[in-house]
Amino acid sequence: MNGRNQQRHQKKILQKTYVVLLGILTVTVMACSSSEPDAPTGESELPETPTEPETDPQVPEISDEELLDLTQQETFKYFWDYAEANSGAARERFHPNEPSNDPNTVSIGGTGFGLMALLVGVERGFITRSESVERIEQVLNFLESADRFHGAWPHWLDGANGTVRPFSEMDNGGDLVETAFLAQGLICIKEYFKNGNDAEKSLADKADALWKGVEWNWYTQEQNSLYWHWSPNYGFDINLELKGYNEVMITYVMAAASPDFSIDKEVYTNGWASNGSITDATSAYNIPLVVDHAGNSPKGGPLFFSHYSFLGLNPNNLSDGFVNYWDAAVNHSKINYLYCVENPKNYIDYGENCWGLTASYSRNTDGTLGYNAHSPSNDIGVVSPTAAISSIPYTPEESLKALRYFYQNKDELLGPAGFYDAFSPQNNFWVAEAYLAIDQGPEIVMIENYRSGLLWNLFMQNEDVQNGLDKLGFTYEK
Repeated sequence: MNGRNQQRHQKKILQKTYVVLLGILTVTVMACSSSEPDAPTGESELPETPTEPETDPQVPEISDEELLDLTQQETFKYFWDYAEANSGAARERFHPNEPSNDPNTVSIGGTGFGLMALLVGVERGFITRSESVERIEQVLNFLESADRFHGAWPHWLDGANGTVRPFSEMDNGGDLVETAFLAQGLICIKEYFKNGNDAEKSLADKADALWKGVEWNWYTQEQNSLYWHWSPNYGFDINLELKGYNEVMITYVMAAASPDFSIDKEVYTNGWASNGSITDATSAYNIPLVVDHAGNSPKGGPLFFSHYSFLGLNPNNLSDGFVNYWDAAVNHSKINYLYCVENPKNYIDYGENCWGLTASYSRNTDGTLGYNAHSPSNDIGVVSPTAAISSIPYTPEESLKALRYFYQNKDELLGPAGFYDAFSPQNNFWVAEAYLAIDQGPEIVMIENYRSGLLWNLFMQNEDVQNGLDKLGFTYEK
């Protein structure tokens, strides 16, 4: 812990100790007064608890727009400066203090997020349009020649040669959810460049052909549901059905949008929506939960549930007849925020300015670096900046407060590729000095959707996406 945080931590401990001692003394005196008529009344003669405000450092002078610019520009470096060298795609992870840690593992979902981030980079002037075309062409050529399984890419690829890197023993084939995250980015690339020069039109056509080659309906096992994995060695043995509410909704939208390998509406209704059982009538903090966050009752799951599918898919006024997805995402974020404000476990710094629980790197009990899906039902005192930052379209005021807290502590939290993945004020301001593609990507993309709607507009204007949403019976904003 640095000197500033050490002083703040020590002051809070002293104040808490003072209050406890005052309480003990008061109880003792009151006990005496009840048995001795002439005893003191129980009023403390100690001085009042100090009322002077804590001397936390002032937030450095910076406007909201400047803060959003800085966050996007620094986060962009993850996908530009620290991309996998051969493929140009997004590395699964980056540890600045250990750059040789897993440098060639490519994240398929993270690459989809990274393609969107490259478009933000052009629009914000971080790179030129021609630079983006060159990098995107490198990525698409890699994806075109890489291992695919009935059209779907695996969770991880070896960036050096495009071969599958197993995510687990049986997960060594197609990963339909990661593929859907990638497809979301490919569609944004198609729409962004489709009316450009010849090189850009060629790029748009390649991106379009790549996602359309996915055999989405193969992953139904001829059932009315989609399944996450298929392996050339184990087939569908993992047998993980895609049901909401979680991060996988975009998979059904992409599958319905496919011109050649589409699914029927019944697959969506029975699979994702569980024939209407996706809904939840309960509330937390007087806010309706709207959807059932399986395994995460009663205050909702990790916030990435409301991020990954909605980087391109615009949740504004998006409804399938069961759920209004804007309400679901906004309420999810507000409940997560209010849980941290309530702070039932009394963690240091949790509150209006320090909040956000989602899956990220984490602190193991022995202080080593681990991974955990943080949520109100799994709260270990670790805050993930991507949680509040990526929720900015849903909770703009609350997210900006959190972003200012992160910036106030930038000496500890801001590294070479944006804000670090996680930290814990409770544990001497422990910081996970590391990054994950699937956490950095939503930050830059959702900030841009909040500011300009760029990725939402690109994705929602795609004719195939509109056809898929129509097929599934959605109402939506074009």
